Amino acid sequence: MYNDIYERWLHHPNLEPSYKEVLKNMDEEEKNDAFYTTIEFGTAGMRGLLGPGTNRINIHTIRKANVGFAEYIAAHGEEAKERGVAISYDNRHMSKEFAMDSAKLLATYNIRSYVFESLRPTPELSFAVRHFHCFGGIMVTASHNPREYNGYKLYDEKGCQLVPALAQQVIDRVNAVEDELAIVANPTAEQEKLITIIGKDVDEEYYKKVLGIQLNPDVNKENVKIIFTPEHGTANIPVKELYTRAGYHFVAVEEQCTPDPDFSNTPTPNPEEPGSYELAIEYAKREDADIILVCDPDADRMGVGVKHNGEYKLLTGNQSGAVLIEYIFSQLTEKGLMPKNPVMFNTVVTSDLGEKIASKYGVETEKTLTGFKFIGEKVAKYEKTNEKQYVFGYEESYGSLIQPFVRDKDAPQACLMLAEAACYYKERGKTLVDVLYDLYAELGFYEESQTSLKLEGQAGAQRIQEILANLRKSNLQEINHVQVVRFEDYKECRILENGKETELTGFTKSDVLKYYLEDGSWIAIRPSGTEPKCKFYYCIKGTSLEDAHEKTVSYQQAIKELIG
Repeated sequence: MYNDIYERWLHHPNLEPSYKEVLKNMDEEEKNDAFYTTIEFGTAGMRGLLGPGTNRINIHTIRKANVGFAEYIAAHGEEAKERGVAISYDNRHMSKEFAMDSAKLLATYNIRSYVFESLRPTPELSFAVRHFHCFGGIMVTASHNPREYNGYKLYDEKGCQLVPALAQQVIDRVNAVEDELAIVANPTAEQEKLITIIGKDVDEEYYKKVLGIQLNPDVNKENVKIIFTPEHGTANIPVKELYTRAGYHFVAVEEQCTPDPDFSNTPTPNPEEPGSYELAIEYAKREDADIILVCDPDADRMGVGVKHNGEYKLLTGNQSGAVLIEYIFSQLTEKGLMPKNPVMFNTVVTSDLGEKIASKYGVETEKTLTGFKFIGEKVAKYEKTNEKQYVFGYEESYGSLIQPFVRDKDAPQACLMLAEAACYYKERGKTLVDVLYDLYAELGFYEESQTSLKLEGQAGAQRIQEILANLRKSNLQEINHVQVVRFEDYKECRILENGKETELTGFTKSDVLKYYLEDGSWIAIRPSGTEPKCKFYYCIKGTSLEDAHEKTVSYQQAIKELIG
């Protein structure tokens, strides 16, 4: 069947000319992988390898997605079309082209658009949607994925990524498109006037808001030096500008400040991976810096390295999140700024430590599925009811949101607040690692980690489904000789505990399994929504950091054996 679709693409008169040679040179395995399915929306929109094919990101699959989005907007009437869409993009191959083509295609539906003049971060796109009172937004990015990828994220009128119920309305319209190659983006001269190029005015408004999050703007900044890298991406100008205006001492990793789509000077643009810190650590040693801050290409994630006892220790997203929670909540409490009914949001695969810190300060924690859109949805809910007041939101995947004038992860906000925290604690003789270790001593020792099994192509996708299905059927009683005391299945919406089955409520159905263990640890398993991977999350509790680490190694080995 894939061969029929391949032939249709190869001989279609509208095929983007540069794709023809690529198609001609494909072997059977490549053809199958490019055409066996249609690229789908995952936890963060549509993301995949660049290239021709229905299972690839290319001008034709982007246009197909834009037709679905345009028809979704048009279904909401003339006002929605007039309010229009904000559009931004990162440094990747074809990002600008896809962004401009999106604006042109929307214009053929008489939908207004506001397109950034050059690359801008995902959080600023979210901000722009709200700033212009748009009906929606488009961000062209593959976030932290390797250079071979690109992607397309959709936003609602609140600046939040489309939640499943809304995304499904777009997807239904996308799936109704029979021939993506027949779509053209040729607006008339009059329709072209619906496209507005935006830039510095929006930057200024965004910078003002970010600078407004500071809790101790006059903290002593003289003794802290920061190494910063945008990993060739969109954080370059905003973070430098914010640090300069706020008076922080920073040194940028210049080799990684160019918007290079090939990421030539970094082994990986993903702050979850040690390779993204290599050059920054060289800079840090040379400059004797206190902290290293690494942003991913679309500047929604931030990784942290801290000089502690003469070495640079890399913090996980759970650990940097814990430090931010402790700093922000302690300062809000000390200054009498903590609201009456404070609430923090994190996800079902985020460490228990953050919740314990929040509880210490009287802050309630609500959990969501993976994907910051679910946190954005919660923010919007309480903004409307005012039943609870937002004070922080974060995921284990290196993303947080300090103040919700943006409705997505915001690395520039996190960079500013973490720099402030580093200065505040240095005045008190502590590194950020000291703060973390104090939290462990007070609230319990945890090691959080994540492993993944990369399984590409059709066979890989089937194997991932098989792993989850087998675990679902197996009804595990113990893992690593430790009893499972509670099991949550977010796809079948059930809880097993004390031999009884009850309904799991409050979540959209999702292919996630979570095992709670007798020793206070838990393990969660889910397929990635953005890459061909099965992900395994570990929050392991020990009597010390060494004990937690040893147990983590044992649990990881036990899971390997379980899945074969």
